[in-house]
Amino acid sequence: MREPFVALIGRPNTGKSTLFNKISGKRISIVEDTPGVTRDRIITDTSWSGNSFFLIDTGGIEPKSDDVILKQMKRQANLAIDMADVIVLVVDGRAGVTASDREVATMIRKSGKPCVLAVNKIDSFDIDYLRYEFYDLALGEPIGISAEHALGFGDLLDEVVKHFPENKKGVEEEERTKIAVVGKPNAGKSSLVNTLLGENRVIVSNISGTTRDAIDTIFNYEGKNYTLIDTAGIRRKAKIYDDIEHYSTIRAIGAIERADICLLMIDAMEGVTDQDVKIAGLIKDRYKAVIIVINKWDLVEKETNTMKDMEKKVRSSLYFLDFAPILFISATEKKRTHKLMPLIEEVLTEYGKRITTGLLNEIMGDAVMMNNPPSKGTRRMKIFYTSQVSTAPPTFVIFVNDPELEQDAYSRYLTNKLREAFTFLGSPIKLIYRKKQEN
Repeated sequence: MREPFVALIGRPNTGKSTLFNKISGKRISIVEDTPGVTRDRIITDTSWSGNSFFLIDTGGIEPKSDDVILKQMKRQANLAIDMADVIVLVVDGRAGVTASDREVATMIRKSGKPCVLAVNKIDSFDIDYLRYEFYDLALGEPIGISAEHALGFGDLLDEVVKHFPENKKGVEEEERTKIAVVGKPNAGKSSLVNTLLGENRVIVSNISGTTRDAIDTIFNYEGKNYTLIDTAGIRRKAKIYDDIEHYSTIRAIGAIERADICLLMIDAMEGVTDQDVKIAGLIKDRYKAVIIVINKWDLVEKETNTMKDMEKKVRSSLYFLDFAPILFISATEKKRTHKLMPLIEEVLTEYGKRITTGLLNEIMGDAVMMNNPPSKGTRRMKIFYTSQVSTAPPTFVIFVNDPELEQDAYSRYLTNKLREAFTFLGSPIKLIYRKKQEN
């Protein structure tokens, strides 16, 4: 089963974004002491007490505002309520119960979704009594917290996970490789899914945005079970005309988050667009294995070097995915699609590859001898040894005298040397520098 969604809801400036950042452990939401700064939903994956979930930050709701942006924020928050398994209503304990708080609480009660009431800005026990006023919202026990000082989080999150549906709480998804098919609308994602499945389980249409949600389908290939995730097309924000499309974008990002491998579909007729680059960046930032699939190749007029020229253009635009294999297909005509599953298997093998410490340090030693590590001022980085600490993605810890001497150019050099030696086709490589005391 998929991980639950937890939505942070509330009127502007109650501290939702600060709470989001502290829970997720990442500084993702923009935090500013101005109402309405978070105008869009932001999502991240996190966990508590062994329960993984997606956390959604929302713009503040002003129920009776005539402001166009605030109305849009209300619609976005309504959709977050709709997609959430659990809602956290964040209120300002120092401000007391406001008319807006009451209206938001009414919206949540009408949804029928479980809700946890977080009374923020309770920075000390001396003002804990302020939370009692919020019993009036009829949303259960008000839990006093301070997002700024990370107080009360344990009680809050304990209550949140209690409300997770039983089939989603503390249950690991069955061991299946998850393949996310992502790309902008009308790139042919659903057609590819249908071709891979060999049956029409997903609606196919030439109208952009037909697939409104991420659809999971389990299938078997050569004795192995896979989960195929067909996502709605991810649109540029300027192209999102209705809330349903925005809802789909959140699902697509969530699909990338939980995928083992992503199939990035490019429309051969359009080439690589800015939105394709954006989606590729989402995949790269999450260190997912990836295959670039150029679809609708049957519609392109061919000349002698058409495929090579197209590949060159794709490589130039998606230079940061230079490790990803490229496959040209026609999903509707089923041309070259038979090559996809063997390529997926090959990439997944590379994604899970582990290198012995001895061989790894031999390669890294040669790399250091050929090109000295970087320096700053009078200090030069010394690399003592390297260890692979995990796979999927292959992650290497490099023990050095001073991690602050690391430079991007040298990290790229070391990554290229690892690829020369061990390939890692379609797999990102993660380097982590740690300090080791010199003898």
